[in-house]
Formats: sequence, structure tokens, C-alpha cells
Amino acid sequence: MKTSADPVRDYLSAVEREASALPADRRQELLADLAEHIEVTRVERPDTPIGEVLAELGDPRTIAATALAEAGSGAAAASDRGGVGTPARRGKVHPLVPLLMLTLSLPFMMVFPDLPGPVFGVLFRIAGAVLLCTSVHWTAVQKTTGVLLAAVVPSALIVTWNLSNGGPSGDGPALLANLVMVVLLAGTAAWLWRVRRA
Repeated sequence: MKTSADPVRDYLSAVEREASALPADRRQELLADLAEHIEVTRVERPDTPIGEVLAELGDPRTIAATALAEAGSGAAAASDRGGVGTPARRGKVHPLVPLLMLTLSLPFMMVFPDLPGPVFGVLFRIAGAVLLCTSVHWTAVQKTTGVLLAAVVPSALIVTWNLSNGGPSGDGPALLANLVMVVLLAGTAAWLWRVRRA
């Protein structure tokens, strides 16, 4: 069996083949995003084998099917006319969902400070970060920035504040710190919403 000298090129070619039903501009945008993600991952984790990086991205058919489903009614109409079933919007999450989960995690913890509140707030933050990272609406750099600003930094600040002050309290500085974090979360969500791909 013939082995390729450039697995990245083969992977991108496979995605391009599988996504041939996409409009040319959307297909090129998808390929550019994948290439950027591969490049960023190789820089961040130079010791990771390229096969592992490609495996993390997923199967080219799955990527193409997701992109086709997200292309909307055009692909659905084409499949109806052709009678061939394509995967229908499976795994599609509206870009507003992760942004709301990340933004509302802190206010949820503030409104419900007793035990169930913080647990649900942390779960919202984790789920929002995962949905953001797996979404096709942002580039890898935008996803990384969003997760850092909306999940990692607020979590680190909360932990630091609680450790340095012996626990959460309702005093003025704690309220001010929480308000600053809510503004940071809302600003990050607004920025991500503005730069998202339709």
C-alpha cells in the first residue's frame, strides 16, 4: 500500500473531496480553518505525532457532513431532490449556546451561592468551553482566546480570591470583583458573537 509523504495534504484533500457539495468559498474557508488549527497545534505541541493531531480533528467525512449540515437549507434541499440522505444537522449547536453558558455561569453562582449553585455554575462553564472548542463558528485562535477569557481567567480569579480571603463573602470588594468578571464574560461573549462565522 502506498504511504503518503504529506499526511496533512492527504487529510485536507480528503476533506475537500468529501465537502465537494459545499460552495467553493465555504469549502476553502473550511480547509483554511483546518490548516490553521493543524499549524497552531503543531506549534503548541511539537512532540505530538501528526497522525494524533489529525485524529483529534476527526474523520474527514464527519467534518464534511457537519459543514454540509451547517450550510443550511441548500444542502437539505439538494438531498431532498436527489433522494440521497445526508446526515441532518446532527451535532449542530447554535453559536449562542456556548456563549450564554459561559456568560451565565458566574451570575448563576452569584444568585445561588449555596451548594447546588456553584456546582451548576462550574458545569455550565465547562460545557460552554467544550461547546465553544468544538464549534465550527470560530477559528482555533478565537476559540483559545474565548476559553482563556471566559473560562480560565475567571476560574483562576475566583480560586485566588477565595484562597486569599478565606472564602466567598458578600462584602464590597467581592461584589466589585464579581461585577468585573461579569463584564469580562459579557465582553468576551460579545466579541465572539461579532467575529463568528455564519
